[in-house]
Amino acid sequence: MITMRDPIPDDEAAWRRLWSGYTRFYETDVPEPVTAATWRRILDPDEPVFARLAVRSEPKAIVVGFAVCVLHAGTWTTAPICYLEDLFVDPLSRGEGIGRALIGDLIERGRALGWARLYWHTRIGNAPARRLYDHFTAAEDYVRYRLFLT
Repeated sequence: MITMRDPIPDDEAAWRRLWSGYTRFYETDVPEPVTAATWRRILDPDEPVFARLAVRSEPKAIVVGFAVCVLHAGTWTTAPICYLEDLFVDPLSRGEGIGRALIGDLIERGRALGWARLYWHTRIGNAPARRLYDHFTAAEDYVRYRLFLT
């Protein structure tokens, strides 16, 4: 059985294991101070960054996926907007509906908390993720520009 829940401090090692797999998938190296700061932000209720964990309960409780989000204001609505920045499921647990459950959990939360919308990005060639995301909504035709300042 898979349940969704907020992380607790004891989840750090499990989250870091999955985070490492996530950054490997995207062929990037997130510096340790940034990873540590991300975990601190996730646990801080005063930060706009939050996470939800997918936890398999049997045979023993194990974290098998996560969604890391940023709640922010917008200019086209007065309600909060949720950016799903990072979504990852342990490769050994893929195909079990965990990614769908994590997004579904965010949708339920957003409706209950009055968010205006939930959005995310993925690489154009990430076919497995896009198949999942297409179940929720169609992709938009926007082009993203990124300018690194540091």
